[in-house]
Amino acid sequence: MKTAIVTGAARGIGLATARKFLAEGWAVALLDIEDATQADCPKTTLALRCDVSDPASVEAAVAAVGQRFGRIDALVNNAGIAIFKPLLETSLEEWNRVLAVNLTGPFIMAQAVAPWMTQGGAMVNITSISGLRASTLRVAYGTSKAGLAHLTKQLAAELAGLGIRVNAVAPGPVNTAMAQAVHTPEIRADYHDAIPLNRYGLESELAEVIFFLCSDKASYVTGQVMAVDGGFEGTGIGLTTLRAARRNL
Repeated sequence: MKTAIVTGAARGIGLATARKFLAEGWAVALLDIEDATQADCPKTTLALRCDVSDPASVEAAVAAVGQRFGRIDALVNNAGIAIFKPLLETSLEEWNRVLAVNLTGPFIMAQAVAPWMTQGGAMVNITSISGLRASTLRVAYGTSKAGLAHLTKQLAAELAGLGIRVNAVAPGPVNTAMAQAVHTPEIRADYHDAIPLNRYGLESELAEVIFFLCSDKASYVTGQVMAVDGGFEGTGIGLTTLRAARRNL
């Protein structure tokens, strides 16, 4: 049975992705700094506490996964944190912590997992639309995700010789619990105005793309950063006006 590791798997996109792998018949290790659930399929899941920015924690978690399942075929680097502050209010400690989790964490995980992928495998890094286009309040978060996009390409180049593919998914606005908590109605309306599909994405929609990139169906895809954002990254201004004009035709 193929085995996947999903970090940041206690909730949100990570948990949705873990459930997708389980539904497709994979074994899944759910790593999170908080407790993740094994309730879906206890025989084929392993929930472990892990701080991806701590090499010792990662080493112990990956060893436990290898001991339990005997193989690792996919790694989804989903764990991440966000601090939304203006540049002049972002402390060096906050900057360092965001980069430690969002950028150094995937580097540590990749180093630990790659030796287990003796039959080849796939890694998917969850970056963000904030790593592809700048915005206010995201000096640490956006920079960490932009770095992760390039790390994806670097890993793809270096690990291809081992039969390991590495890609990234850049979510746009997704209807996660965090988004529901921090996005005001005004912000949500702004996003709707700027997204061609005129809605937030679903966690399950992200999980589908992540699983595809880890599956054999994506066997010739590596080094790519795929925006899953309803068209947000690829468009400019004017959608609201164009929609209004279309309604008036």
